[in-house]
Amino acid sequence: MSARKELDDLGSSVKTRFLAEKRVLSFEEYLDEFLSHPARYARDAATYVRDCFDHFGTEEVQRPWGPVRRFRLFDQAFLDGGDGHARYQLVGHEGLQQAFYRALGNFVREGRANRLLLLHGPNGSAKSTFAACVMRALEHYARTSEGAVYRFSWVFPAGHDDKSIGFGARSKRPGSHESYAHLEAERVASRLASHLPEHPLLLLPLAERRQFVKRALEGAGVEEAPSALLWNGELAQENAEIRDALLKAYGGDLARVLAHVQVERLEISRRYRRGAVTIGPQMTVDAGERQITADRTLAQLPAALSSLALFEPHGELVDGSCGLIEYSDLLKRPLDAWKYLLMAIETGEVALNHSILPVNAVLLGSTNETHLEAFRQHPEYDSFRARLTLLRVGYLLHYREEQRIYDSQIIPQLRVPVAPHATFVAALWAVLTRLLRSDPAHYEDPQLGKLVADLTPMEKAHLFADGAIPRRLSSDDGKLLRANLAEVVEEFDHITPYQGLFGASPREIRTLLLDAAHWNDEGCLSPLSVMDQIEALCEGGDYDFLKLDPDGGYHDPIVFLGQVRKAWLSIFDNEVRSATGLVDESQYDELFARYVTQVSLWVKGERFRDPLTGDERDPDETLFERIEEILEVEDADAFRRNLISGVAAHAIDHPGDRMDYAAVFPDHLERVREAYFVEHRSRIGAIVRDVLLLIDDATDQLDQARQQRAQEVWQRLQDDHGYCGDCARAALGVLIKEYYAE
Repeated sequence: MSARKELDDLGSSVKTRFLAEKRVLSFEEYLDEFLSHPARYARDAATYVRDCFDHFGTEEVQRPWGPVRRFRLFDQAFLDGGDGHARYQLVGHEGLQQAFYRALGNFVREGRANRLLLLHGPNGSAKSTFAACVMRALEHYARTSEGAVYRFSWVFPAGHDDKSIGFGARSKRPGSHESYAHLEAERVASRLASHLPEHPLLLLPLAERRQFVKRALEGAGVEEAPSALLWNGELAQENAEIRDALLKAYGGDLARVLAHVQVERLEISRRYRRGAVTIGPQMTVDAGERQITADRTLAQLPAALSSLALFEPHGELVDGSCGLIEYSDLLKRPLDAWKYLLMAIETGEVALNHSILPVNAVLLGSTNETHLEAFRQHPEYDSFRARLTLLRVGYLLHYREEQRIYDSQIIPQLRVPVAPHATFVAALWAVLTRLLRSDPAHYEDPQLGKLVADLTPMEKAHLFADGAIPRRLSSDDGKLLRANLAEVVEEFDHITPYQGLFGASPREIRTLLLDAAHWNDEGCLSPLSVMDQIEALCEGGDYDFLKLDPDGGYHDPIVFLGQVRKAWLSIFDNEVRSATGLVDESQYDELFARYVTQVSLWVKGERFRDPLTGDERDPDETLFERIEEILEVEDADAFRRNLISGVAAHAIDHPGDRMDYAAVFPDHLERVREAYFVEHRSRIGAIVRDVLLLIDDATDQLDQARQQRAQEVWQRLQDDHGYCGDCARAALGVLIKEYYAE
């Protein structure tokens, strides 16, 4: 390898990309770009952020209550390298995504962002994650051709004697189609950057600009009305005074004025605070200005500008222009420290000491419910309310989604192995602490209201995550609950307090998992060590959700811990049963399918041909008795007819689909499975004890056949489920004690 060749190749690559990205343009070249893509370059900040959402697209996510739309932007799949995108994505919160996008659409229709979008919810509910996802997406979008956004600067060339600047008696004035935008650096005597990234078309006088924009949009078939930014906007004081001074110097020749304009592509960056800015709860106005000429001699500026007292704006409102500004913990500020935003939102401008600063940004704030409630009691709240769009951000109520947060954002940071279901127990317990008891008064249908009010927290958790209908419900009640699941999920959406307002936050669970990984005896993060830490957290009682009074089974974290332990043991027991290989799982489906087929013949009054003998036979009464005894059927005739009605209903709703008995009759299949294992409980218990002996290297207590069987089961637990000796030893000990004690 040659250093010179490598350097040349790198330089060539950078230059090619620089030119391809059109990073520096003259004003005329920019107009060509505008006329080619007027909708792209006529956008204000609100339209730009909305188009960023559209750029990444959407996908349909299936939930138990139906499909929901998710914006791919929040998957952060465009990130690469390092820890990957999973650590930074927003899990769940599709309702919030829809509400935010709908607000952006309203801004576009109204012509500008005329409200502050205020995310409110408990601490740790992903408000900051939401904003960070949008900002990272804006960064990526701005690097694409569709996301190109431009600003401008002023360029003044050296005169022919290399001393005067553009306006000297011996300097050459530009022709009507010339530009200083691409002058070599040595020929540029002065470059005056516009500190506020303003839209280049604002350089055109208002009347002419309106006609130009209107013709361009109509010619491209764009139906959306121009944004207020281009239709009514004006340059900030700094650039307006420079433009007007140059117009006077050139006798009103606009082309010569625009020859001094260098249009440059804006790179949105959170790191460098360009177009994506987060503002903490500081106590000052988020913008100011300073005099440009304060640290320059008058001789360094063109004569036409030397008499101007130019002031450049600065601050977060300037840095975030063209993109998104996040006010983190907005309501922690004294009201007087951000009262100016009320006028800024209403008029789109902020009054500075010497000028008016136009605001072209989407304003996003965040706050917790405590501060929002205090703000609601303030006498001036009503004057602010009309300029706020409140977007609720509660904790997740879907424990599988909650588990994804831990698996993708916490577990990769641990330095110990993680046992199966360790994050499951944490997620399920966290969601149980967040649920509220339903109120029948919230439902128009009194029968539905009574059903939902009687749901236990565990039943509601499984209902929200998997659409699982409690076994104890009758067929009619189950159908009613399933048909109105969306209403059940949305019961508290417009009520305070709401589900997800209280409970364990992901931040608290993060600390809990880290402690469990450090303080345990298994050598790995196991469900048992996680539950030990949950118990310690409950005993400490330091959090508000631990102090709530129990309400019909709700708000009882210690009881929840026992229920979570039982749920984990049930899952582990099923894994062990399956690993024994005593029966193929598919046999349950085949047995139940055969039962349904025979019931169908019985309902129709038909016979079937025996495949072995060829004889015509009546439906299998022995099979009926076996299955119906397991299912504890009292009225066999009614049960069989309802069963076939369920099969027919599924066929109508899913024409052409293969019958999935596990999905249509999950409770029946589970009872058949349980009945089989009750019959084989003693055999399974013996194998479990042998596996524990094998893990403990006590094989001298096993004969060859038992040792071989134990080895096969242990291998399946490792290969199929990922258990290690440490976590399996502890879990098997608990399983034997509680399920297979002799």
